[in-house]
Amino acid sequence: MKSAITGSAPSGAYSPGILAEGRFLFVSGQGPLRDGAVVGDDIETQTHVTLDNVRAVLAAAGLTMADVVRCGVFMADLADFDRMDAVYREHFPDPLPARTTIGSGLQDILVEIDCVAVAPTDD
Repeated sequence: MKSAITGSAPSGAYSPGILAEGRFLFVSGQGPLRDGAVVGDDIETQTHVTLDNVRAVLAAAGLTMADVVRCGVFMADLADFDRMDAVYREHFPDPLPARTTIGSGLQDILVEIDCVAVAPTDD
């Protein structure tokens, strides 16, 4: 069973998030967009906005950044890695999620981030 989760306005034919089996949230790639416009022209600002958008999708499913188990980070320029990583660390508590970072030909943005989160059990 799966259900769509809102939290950000998609710019294409996809759901911002899909909750599977009532516990596993797959968050589509989020970028530094607000109201359809790119926010910021540096990697720090764009990473903050992108992670705020990730947080909004998580919140719509009743989850937090602490529930994220894996992230994929796509960057226009891997030379910005250290600056992106410093901002990224501010948004996640320990233990940090598993992560893959890939250089990518992004259009008009510097960073995009997707993730998988798992809702805690009632144990």
